[in-house]
Amino acid sequence: MLLVTGITGHTGKYFLQELVKNKYKGPIRCIVRRNSNVELLKRSGLDIEIAVGDLNDANFTNEIMKDIHTVMHIYNIHHSPSIIQAGITNKIERAILVHTTGIYSKFKDASIEYIKIESEVLEMAKQSRLNLTILRPTMIYGDMCDHNMSKFIKMINKMKIYPLIHSGKGLIQPVNARDLGQAYYNVLMNPEVTINKQYNLSGDKPISMKVALSMISDKLNKKHYLFLFH
Repeated sequence: MLLVTGITGHTGKYFLQELVKNKYKGPIRCIVRRNSNVELLKRSGLDIEIAVGDLNDANFTNEIMKDIHTVMHIYNIHHSPSIIQAGITNKIERAILVHTTGIYSKFKDASIEYIKIESEVLEMAKQSRLNLTILRPTMIYGDMCDHNMSKFIKMINKMKIYPLIHSGKGLIQPVNARDLGQAYYNVLMNPEVTINKQYNLSGDKPISMKVALSMISDKLNKKHYLFLFH
């Protein structure tokens, strides 16, 4: 059985689309919160079991791991250690963890916790011989549900003057949520290639913040002024 966390979230729903489009065969257990909208799951036509609960509850996390072969953990990097520990306890064979390229941040306060979590789960997997794959998306965009580009869109839509540090030369490499859904599915379905690998998932080319905000302004048909800080 496949266990999925975060399937009703931003990239999770595109992963679900891939499962439906490719007519995934096999049982799927999806962990959701009590207030999650599960209509897409119910209408998917897939063999889905909905498990309502809280991943902060160790007993729940351990219980939902029973009869699981593979875990696709999309929800939150901070739950990765408990997910892996419960998986090892229940002798799962494979785990795919969606983490973040934030581990590469130049700001130590931003990266240190992510680095610690990854080191912990990698060591746990090594000791137990669990097949582990780590996926690290960059800045995610695709619709107004994201917490990245949508913020810039809303600000540009409201503000005529927008401040940019370092003259807007800082680079970003956003990745579309739909592309991530496809990537998650491809990793899941190709274990012979992807087990015990780590992948950074990004868009095609890096662009500067100045260019990105100018593109947003043009699409919104808004006249704006960028105030550059050197």
